[in-house]
Amino acid sequence: MHVRKNDTVQVIAGDDAGKTGKVLNIMTKDMRVIVEGINYIQKHVKRSEKNPQGGRMQKEAPVSLSNVLVICRNKSCEKNGKGVRVKQKLLENGDKVRVCYKCGSEIIASE
Repeated sequence: MHVRKNDTVQVIAGDDAGKTGKVLNIMTKDMRVIVEGINYIQKHVKRSEKNPQGGRMQKEAPVSLSNVLVICRNKSCEKNGKGVRVKQKLLENGDKVRVCYKCGSEIIASE
């Protein structure tokens, strides 16, 4: 999977194309991600003890995994601050790391 939790991603398709946000949740079976501040929907909430007023609540809806790109933070990369494709690189010790397709620098998930 080219996206991990806490990655900063750029949306490349849909109503929110061009916007960026942090990945909050990944749904691997559905191949979808929930991105902070992207794809808001109106959820109608019934009155309850927790929400005595009821009404409409705004929340993020999932976006297709194919519609997001990880943002490269390498200063020397020509795509610095923009979405880039990611490839897997196998290290000598057997670990896999994600690297930027343009510059080859390692992509690290921000905490």
